[in-house]
Amino acid sequence: MADSAALLVDEVLPRKPIRQWVLTVPFPLRFLFAAYPELMSKVLGIVTRAVSTHLVHQAGFKKKDAHTGAVTLVQRFGSALNLNIHFHMLFLDGVYVRDESGNFAFHYNKAPTSDQLAAVLHTISQRVASFLERRGLLERDEDSSYLTLDGLDEDPLHDIHAHSVTYRIAMGPQRGRKVFTLQTIPPKPDLPPGFERVAKLAGFSLHAGVAAKAHQRDKLERLCRYISRPAVHFNLANPEEID
Repeated sequence: MADSAALLVDEVLPRKPIRQWVLTVPFPLRFLFAAYPELMSKVLGIVTRAVSTHLVHQAGFKKKDAHTGAVTLVQRFGSALNLNIHFHMLFLDGVYVRDESGNFAFHYNKAPTSDQLAAVLHTISQRVASFLERRGLLERDEDSSYLTLDGLDEDPLHDIHAHSVTYRIAMGPQRGRKVFTLQTIPPKPDLPPGFERVAKLAGFSLHAGVAAKAHQRDKLERLCRYISRPAVHFNLANPEEID
């Protein structure tokens, strides 16, 4: 893990500001992604494109004229070792634009506001729902939305996944009972109410409150250690040309 973090800091991520974006999804989608990772991969692409587009537009450019990048980890467990698939993404806090001489120049973005986060999350939720609907996995009407999994393959692990997602015991005489967990006192927020840089919508949650400035390489390495696992995904545009 330490070697992976050092590689990211020393060889991959440029000396530019970096922000962590964390997306959690509703319980039914956690089960779906655990059972069918190919769907999760498609959704991850939807998520990263939505955040990238936001960063480009926030910087005042069109998508074809600017580029950003990210390193993403798909985390599969919560603090209670329950099944909780969510995405940790380290995005450049800005965009690269090619100047008149053909070199890439970096344009810094300010931290996203609560309204901006809410707009990005709304886009993500709508695009994910549309994708699942096209795949025949989601039914929507005027009152509700629900997954339709009848056409998917049966797997003995699906029942275990479903129990783990909802914090319930999957096997044995106590099958179906809630797992006992210890709740810790929540940390005191560093920002006043309304500025927590988090948005929530229909079971989705998007957090973007942790960032490292360009000179804070130690802080960036700590973030990289936190997210560095075998499932890290790279998404950098033309990294050989980025300084």
